[in-house]
Amino acid sequence: MLTQPLAAEYGEAFANYIGLVPEGDLREMLADQLELTTELFVNLSEEQGDYRYAPGKWSIKEVLGHIADTERVMAYRLLRIARGDQTPLPGFDENLLMSGAAFASMPMSELIEDYRAVRQSTLTLLRGLTDEAVLRIGTSNNMTISACALAYMIAGHELHHLNVLKERYLGE
Repeated sequence: MLTQPLAAEYGEAFANYIGLVPEGDLREMLADQLELTTELFVNLSEEQGDYRYAPGKWSIKEVLGHIADTERVMAYRLLRIARGDQTPLPGFDENLLMSGAAFASMPMSELIEDYRAVRQSTLTLLRGLTDEAVLRIGTSNNMTISACALAYMIAGHELHHLNVLKERYLGE
């Protein structure tokens, strides 16, 4: 079972995201998130997917694309570190990635399919990791981080954006 990483296993930049993840089996939480997030987005119309709560903010479609893209990056880092690769991994600019993406012009169904594929890939990656691999430490974005902390980062990052969606986009 993946357990909450210690503060020494990740940099301060990740603390807010990791702190959002409740206690419990992370693999189960990620599987549950897959279903809950899919349900949230599948019930939105194309017009709702285009909604931005303020000028210059991402649309709902772009938020979903960003969640999937960030998970891809974090899962790649997790893979490298879990396998013992000590090569320092670079950071990334989420706005630069967004500027190169076509999420706004994609149908919601394709964005949901993409999100689901990314999460399924993360789940299969995590299933294949040993306890030793999960505890391995590497460097990403000039910070020390464990493979476990990256898995928690994936869950916490999604929780963060779901909270923003509910508060600022959907008025819940």
